[in-house]
Amino acid sequence: MPDSPLDTMLDEIYGRVGEVAPQPRLSATRKALELMGDPHRNYPIVHITGTNGKTSTSRIIESVLRAHGLRTGLFTSPDLGYLGQRIVVDGGPIGEEDLVEAWRQTKPFLELADAELAAAGEPPITFFEALTVLAYAVFSDAPIDVGVIEVGMGGEWDSTNVADGQVAVFTPIDLDHTERLGRTVAEIARTKSGIIKPGRSVVSAAQRPEALAELDRAAELSEADVALEGRDFRVLSRTPAVGGQLVDVQGRAGRYEGLFVPLLGAHQAQNTAVAIAAVETFLGGGEQPLTGDVLQEGLSGATSPGRLQVAGSDPLLVVDAAHNPHGVAAMVAGLRESFRLGHVVAVLAVLADKDATGMIRAAADLVDEFVVTTAPSDRTTDPDALAATAVGVVGAERVVVEPDLERALETAKELAADHAGAPDDPVQPGVVVFGSITLIAAVLERVREHGWP
Repeated sequence: MPDSPLDTMLDEIYGRVGEVAPQPRLSATRKALELMGDPHRNYPIVHITGTNGKTSTSRIIESVLRAHGLRTGLFTSPDLGYLGQRIVVDGGPIGEEDLVEAWRQTKPFLELADAELAAAGEPPITFFEALTVLAYAVFSDAPIDVGVIEVGMGGEWDSTNVADGQVAVFTPIDLDHTERLGRTVAEIARTKSGIIKPGRSVVSAAQRPEALAELDRAAELSEADVALEGRDFRVLSRTPAVGGQLVDVQGRAGRYEGLFVPLLGAHQAQNTAVAIAAVETFLGGGEQPLTGDVLQEGLSGATSPGRLQVAGSDPLLVVDAAHNPHGVAAMVAGLRESFRLGHVVAVLAVLADKDATGMIRAAADLVDEFVVTTAPSDRTTDPDALAATAVGVVGAERVVVEPDLERALETAKELAADHAGAPDDPVQPGVVVFGSITLIAAVLERVREHGWP
C-alpha cells in the first residue's frame, strides 16, 4: 500500500538531520526564508527560551493574547505524537492536509537553499531548521497578528532566532543540554540571552544570580528594558483548587486577584505570572493593565499537555514531561500538592544525554518503586544501565527492569494496585511516568488507543 501524502511528507522532513544535533548557525534558516520573501517579518513575535516551563509559558501567553482578539501563531517543541501539534494557528494545530500543502510549497525553497549550502561546503538544512521555516511560512499565510515562538534549543544560534522578537521571555534557566549549551548555568544563560534584540523588551522569571547577570549584561548591551519576577512582578498567593489553582498576581501594570489557572503546581503559577508580564509588555509596554475578564478567559483556555496530566484512574496515572532534575523537582512538588498519594510507582526512561542520577534523586523521596523501561528513541538509555543508576541511588529493592514499555505499564499498575486501600480511602496509590518526552508521547498514545492497561 503506497504511503499517504502525510507519511511521505514526514519521511522527507524527518529524513533531515534531527533536532538533537542542531547546527549552531542562523545562516541556513535565513537563506531559506529570504528565498521565500522573509515571511517571518510579517508579524510581531514574542520569543520564549529557558530550561523548564518554556512550552507551558508559551501556551499561556498565546491563549491570553488570543483572548484579547489577536489571531495567533504558536510554535513549540517537541510534539506528543503529531508533528502538526508544534504549529498552532488561532488555537488549533495545523491539520494534516494543510501541513502537507504547506510542506509542498516550502520544500522547493529548502532544496534551493540546500544547493547553495552545498556549493559553500556547508551541511544541508536540518530537520528543525526546515520546521522553523515551515512554521514561519504557515503563520505568514494564515495570516496571524502575533507569533509566540518557543526556542528549540539554547537561543543565540537556534534557528527561531532569525526573527526579531519584540519581547524576549526567559523561564528559569538551569543545567540541560550541557554538551551543546555549556557546562555551567552562566554559560547556558549566555547562549539563551542571544534572543534579546536591540531596543526591545525582556521579561524573566526569577533566576539564579549567575544566570541573571548574563541576562542583564545582554540587555544592557542591547539597550533592552528588563522586567524581572520578584522585582517588577510576582505571584502574590496561590491556592490549589479542583482542576487547577487560584492565583493572585502582581503584574507589571496591574494587580490581578482570584485568577483560576487550570494547571497544577507552583511552577505553573510562576509560568502564569511570567506570561501575564509578557502580555502586558507586548500589548502596552508594561504600563497598561489587562482587563480582568479577558485575562481570565485566556487563562481558562490555557492547556499544557504532558505536564502533570492525569491520563488514567484506578490507580491514578499521571504523566509529566520532566526530563531534568529541576523539572522533576517541580513535578514532585506538584504531585504532593495536587494529589493524596500513598504508594507511588514511577515508570522511568531517560535519554542518553540527560542527568538520570539527578532526576532519580529528585524523585526518590516521593517514589516507592521505579519501573525502568525504554523510551521510543534511538537515544534512550539502556534499561539495564539506567536500572544500575537507579539502584545506586535508591537500592535494588526499589527498582524493577522491564524494557518493553507495554509490560512496564502493566507492571507499574500491578505494583500500585497491590497497595490499594479501601474504596473510600482518600489516600490511594498512583503511577507517575516521567523522564523523556518521547516516553510521555508513547504512553499517551497507548492510553488513547487502548486505555490504561
